[in-house]
Amino acid sequence: MNDFMARFSINCHSSIRCDGDMVLWFDPFRVADFSHDGDVIFITHEHYDHFSPEDIQRVMKPDAVIVLPESCRDAALTAGFDPERLMTVQPGETYQVRGVSFETVAAYNIGKKFHPQASRWVGYVVTVEGRRVYVAGDTDDTPETRDVRSDAAFLPVGGTYTMTAAEAAALANAIRPQTAVPTHYGSIVGEKSDGSAFAAALDAGIQCVKLI
Repeated sequence: MNDFMARFSINCHSSIRCDGDMVLWFDPFRVADFSHDGDVIFITHEHYDHFSPEDIQRVMKPDAVIVLPESCRDAALTAGFDPERLMTVQPGETYQVRGVSFETVAAYNIGKKFHPQASRWVGYVVTVEGRRVYVAGDTDDTPETRDVRSDAAFLPVGGTYTMTAAEAAALANAIRPQTAVPTHYGSIVGEKSDGSAFAAALDAGIQCVKLI
């Protein structure tokens, strides 16, 4: 699993890159270089730190597909993206793009107003080389997230807008991926120490890989 996880990087926050023959980006944000290497760009929701048109432009190939919730389509069109490059999704469905299979998982808050369930924003379970990788987006510990089965799980731990480190670890301990990666901390929200707190709260048998 370590060799597999070596293909993933986080430049900050929840901005995740997966290297390989097919380069995948999730919520590119504060990307320094114009890499133009992304074949598929997955967007979880429309907040500026997840849907950043300028960063999407930095990482996408000219023929890249941008996968995003239906509720984000208008914002993408307003930002000038070609409608033929957009693939809209709904939570709780299974899709395929460029030969990559993926599922969508509802991403929302419970008891907080920042990410309402009615917006139908998503996280993604993407199959990469036969392994299931869950990128949760901005969410709390919900019935839908508890149903996820994955080999690796990227979970937000910074609190305020998402789960705290303790809450995210409780979710990881419930769904039991082989590897858990903390996200969404150390810059806009959350402390650098949140990644270590998350790692310390994981059950034995779940490896923590910190990429921030």
